[in-house]
Amino acid sequence: MKRKNKIGFAIALCFLIAFIAGCKKEQPVKKPAAEKVKPPAVEVQKPAEEVKKEEQQEVVYDAKGKRDPFLSLVEITKQKPVKKRGASPFESYDIDEIKLLAIASSKEKYYALIRLPDKKNYTITEGMTLGLQGGKVEKITKDSVIIREYVKDYRGEIKPRDAILKLHKGDEE
Repeated sequence: MKRKNKIGFAIALCFLIAFIAGCKKEQPVKKPAAEKVKPPAVEVQKPAEEVKKEEQQEVVYDAKGKRDPFLSLVEITKQKPVKKRGASPFESYDIDEIKLLAIASSKEKYYALIRLPDKKNYTITEGMTLGLQGGKVEKITKDSVIIREYVKDYRGEIKPRDAILKLHKGDEE
């Protein structure tokens, strides 16, 4: 029985505390008095010419020397190098435009037959310059040609890039 009395007493005490906390008098909030509104000052009418001059003033933005705010800060542009005058036909086309037709070998080295976009075929060997970026033929294997070019990356640093021309069997034009 004592236990039930203790639980009942605890519950009654909780209700009493909640009732007392909810019955606190609210202090009236003092609101600051509204400031008196001053009557608007009477505007002096300006002559019509002055009003027109104010309306005709235009703001002109000079973008010279400033970057375009709508363009990305990271500028990745792939510009095609300009074809060199007096260059060999090998150096007049990009490596992506060159097609590998065949590979032949002798005892010492491999030879590759390529077709340029002008529909002319040429034989190349290791060490030859090929492409607009001045790439060198690094290695010719029995089924591919590896060409190393030095190109600028997005940071402007010159880095080596290997292009691989693969021989496709049964691919004829």
